[in-house]
Amino acid sequence: MNNLMNRYNLQRIFFFIFLSVPALISLPQKQSPYELQVTRKPGEYRKQIKLDPDKKMVELRSLIPNLDYDLRYATANNFMHRFMYPSKTAYTFLRKPAAQDLQLVQKELNAKGLGLKIFDAYRPYSVTVKFWELVHDERYVANPAKGSGHNKGIAVDLTIINMKTGEELNMGTGFDNFTDSAHHTFTGLTEAVLQNRVLLKTTMEKYGFKALETEWWHYYLSDGEKYEVLDFEFKKLKRIN
Repeated sequence: MNNLMNRYNLQRIFFFIFLSVPALISLPQKQSPYELQVTRKPGEYRKQIKLDPDKKMVELRSLIPNLDYDLRYATANNFMHRFMYPSKTAYTFLRKPAAQDLQLVQKELNAKGLGLKIFDAYRPYSVTVKFWELVHDERYVANPAKGSGHNKGIAVDLTIINMKTGEELNMGTGFDNFTDSAHHTFTGLTEAVLQNRVLLKTTMEKYGFKALETEWWHYYLSDGEKYEVLDFEFKKLKRIN
């Protein structure tokens, strides 16, 4: 009797496995938890700008020659303390409308003997993924499941400099300072520092940019939903433009 029962139970197990295997085989492969629709092929990018020329990525110095660059993620002088871009990265990009708006900001500041220094603008999506995998905290880096304004070419990190000396205006904290003192609402600063922040904010907002409330250096265009997330290395993007 025991042998008969054992044989019956084995048959049931094999029958269950037989029915289950096809279903398991047909299950779809699980997607990356933060995969988005990302433009990685030059042909796709060219098709997008053919349909909407405003989607063209503009190298900022090609439009604004006297911009100062301090591309922090091409150095180890950043909050990650490592190179996130190739060390010889010497150019950066924004979408055409953002670049043109930035040109107007620069023109107004130049009239006062001031100008802009760029810390970061376009950021390849793959770098955002690296940030997330190293930090995994939305207070400090963008979640790749959403992408960022930097990936879309509509966000820029910057400050104001004295054009004659090249010195940065005192903004109270350095770039990528993730404390309350970097917030626009923080008032525990000298009047001179607060006025410097107001100058940057009012000038940027005058020409269409919006401020990120927790980072005095970060500005973006508000119509980001119309732009695709891009993932091109800097040299490649320069070449396909």
